[in-house]
Amino acid sequence: MQTSLPPGPGGGPLVSTGWMFRPLPLLERWRAKYGNTFTVKIAQEPPWVVLGDPEDVKAVFTGDPAILHAGEGNQILLPILGAHSVLLLDGNRHLRQRKLMLPPFHGERMQRHVETMAEAAREEIERWPVGEPFALHPHMQEVTLEVIMRVVFGERDAARSLPLREGIKRFLEFGTDWKVFVRMAVLGNDRLQKARFFRAAMDPVDAAINDIVRRRRGEPDLDQRDDILSMLVQSRHEDGSAMSDQELRDELMTLLVAGHETTATALAWALERLVRNPEMLERLRSGDEEYLDAVVTETLRRRPVLPLVLRKLTRPWELNGRLLPAGVAVSPNIHLVHHNPDVFEDPFAFRPERFLGAKPGTYEWIPFGGGTRRCIGASFALTEMKTVLREVVRTHHLRPSEPSPERVTRRAITWTPSHGATVVAARA
Repeated sequence: MQTSLPPGPGGGPLVSTGWMFRPLPLLERWRAKYGNTFTVKIAQEPPWVVLGDPEDVKAVFTGDPAILHAGEGNQILLPILGAHSVLLLDGNRHLRQRKLMLPPFHGERMQRHVETMAEAAREEIERWPVGEPFALHPHMQEVTLEVIMRVVFGERDAARSLPLREGIKRFLEFGTDWKVFVRMAVLGNDRLQKARFFRAAMDPVDAAINDIVRRRRGEPDLDQRDDILSMLVQSRHEDGSAMSDQELRDELMTLLVAGHETTATALAWALERLVRNPEMLERLRSGDEEYLDAVVTETLRRRPVLPLVLRKLTRPWELNGRLLPAGVAVSPNIHLVHHNPDVFEDPFAFRPERFLGAKPGTYEWIPFGGGTRRCIGASFALTEMKTVLREVVRTHHLRPSEPSPERVTRRAITWTPSHGATVVAARA
């Protein structure tokens, strides 16, 4: 069988520019023209075979990981996360590193951190302005960063953790400037890692993380601490060796990038949707936990923070009778799957009720990816979202500052509310 690619819009400057600034209309236009499977070429990336059908997603998530390399598909993140990041590894190296990373994220351990999450949320919510418009997204970023400081790094001393807090804030603002983001993409990984402007933003973060790791290794009460860094310091590879400083730095940076910005954005989207549906806010205020679960699930369906996942083919791979060539990336598209009208009735409506008494299908609801590469921090993110939303509705009444819904805008690789989820708050 000859290898071939599905038809699609191809590439070129117009496609890449459209993907950068108006991704959702483009995706819907391409689906209308080509169906749920099409090929697109973005900038210097290999061709992506975009998938919007859950059966195709299942084929990818259950396929041979020796052929479908997720780590290679994520290489654009290498300069930030580092070569030891679990997101960038494949094969046995990925499985070994994932095995070390999983225990701290066990569901029972997550429950120990709920009060810490709630405490961080309460402290930030107390600082909200009352009676005047403000954007929620920056405040959600403050909450999720504080949660990571306390739960992941075990740092409650504001002075000691200040270099890392300030460094990561500056780096995220730097990396989400679209002009910088384009420059980073054009340079490619090798040149970017050496670029002076990139090192000026990255080096302070690295120094702060390495300082915390060195201090933690010397703590006498490691076995009594329940923060994730302390658990990772005590973890051991199969040969009995501890994680190196570089491994710890790369995994901590992964948790910072993957767990801070994404959860903050998901919370901003949840509240952006809820304030335009006040009856939903009232139902949450009643303490209906099943409804809270449904709201979080529907938020992540309707407004996924990340648009896609990638698997780079190491050799030709057959999908639906077509042999795809090695080197291309197959890309389950989270937006297209979540808005597939064959799967979800009225897919563009925000209706948490669709998930009351019904769990979403494994390959139909994929905000955290799937298979052996499903996000390690999924339960952490879901627990944090529910905890923060409980505190918000318990303490405040919110209304939108403008009646029109906010559109999706790109913030580096995440999709965020165009005005930061701007609301007006009153104390409950």
